[in-house]
Amino acid sequence: MAQKVVLAYSGGLDTSVILKWLQTERGYDVIAYAADIGQKEELGGLPQKAKNTGAIKCVVCDLREEFARDFIFPMLRAGAIYEERYLLGTSIARPLIAKEQVRIARKEHAKAVSHGATGKGNDQVRFELTFAALAPDLQVVAPWREWDLGSRTELLAFAKKHAIPVPVTAKKPYSSDRNLFHISYEGGVLESPWNEYKEDMFLLTVSPEKAPNKPTVIEIGFSAGNPVTINGKKYSPYNIIDKLNEIGGKNGIGRADVVENRVTGMKSRGVYETPGGTILHEARVALESITQDAEVANIRRELMPRYARMIYAGYWYAPERLLLQSLFDDAAKTVNGVVKLKLYKGNVIVMGRKSDNSLYAENVSTFERGSMYDHADATGFIRLNALRLKIRRLLQK
Repeated sequence: MAQKVVLAYSGGLDTSVILKWLQTERGYDVIAYAADIGQKEELGGLPQKAKNTGAIKCVVCDLREEFARDFIFPMLRAGAIYEERYLLGTSIARPLIAKEQVRIARKEHAKAVSHGATGKGNDQVRFELTFAALAPDLQVVAPWREWDLGSRTELLAFAKKHAIPVPVTAKKPYSSDRNLFHISYEGGVLESPWNEYKEDMFLLTVSPEKAPNKPTVIEIGFSAGNPVTINGKKYSPYNIIDKLNEIGGKNGIGRADVVENRVTGMKSRGVYETPGGTILHEARVALESITQDAEVANIRRELMPRYARMIYAGYWYAPERLLLQSLFDDAAKTVNGVVKLKLYKGNVIVMGRKSDNSLYAENVSTFERGSMYDHADATGFIRLNALRLKIRRLLQK
């Protein structure tokens, strides 16, 4: 009896070829597994396609609310951005997909797990660090590091040989990855950082030029750093991001063309659509500006890049990420309130923010008479802070 392997399966070029390769070249009984994390129509017909390609079973798991609540929201509370541009939409999905893959492997008594990440990419690291953290006994099959198919052109030939229908063509050779938080595009025509992307590539957003001439004004409510309402209406974690994707996409919000440093040491270009995430990031920053203590905010900003690198590099289940998460979550307890935003032709413009936890004191900040602040108090403060500068200058003379 053949051993079972659970394959993280999307139905795209790579995993379709891998499914057949695991079966024909390695002799596995393949269980195809797809995580529903907001791909929407991309999941249509996936079980039948997997079985037609040779899978003995196809499991589709609805992880949408878990993805939003337990992965995206914690990352948002930390304000994580990788290398100042990338909102980590692909990175944050991998630990959840791999966690569920381990669960299925246990349930199906599989001895191995497999993924479609290439030997040059980040995803192989993210998947396999999660497997190591949660199920070090499982064998990992990484076809891109083992087979002799060296390019996507050769994959297309393999697919044609085995009559596997795939969505990638020579006319549209880039690959994409979609989930609730974003869509990424890379490879093919995008590999040169000089090449301009084509407008028909995008699925979530209109171009800013084609966005409405009238701005959209919305209010987002937060509780302990998590978004909970849009214009006063409460939404579940999944649905609030999904709704903001719709609103942001219509206004051309959330496109980013990024050249990033991969964990494998090379630079890579990715083009991203993250409409809802971009709106939430700007809204949260605005609310934190009145609800977080200055030094708490400074510590969070100093630690955030390190936290973002942990997510990017696949260390979601590492103790250091969990340690920082507890700090960020504690800091987010006061991030409660409402932010008013104007969305206009690719821009997110903050119009106002309010909170019962606001540290902004108008009677201190005002330029009018009657302020609590005594201007004379600044004299001694300046003298003390200037003392070391005066001493340094006197020694130089």
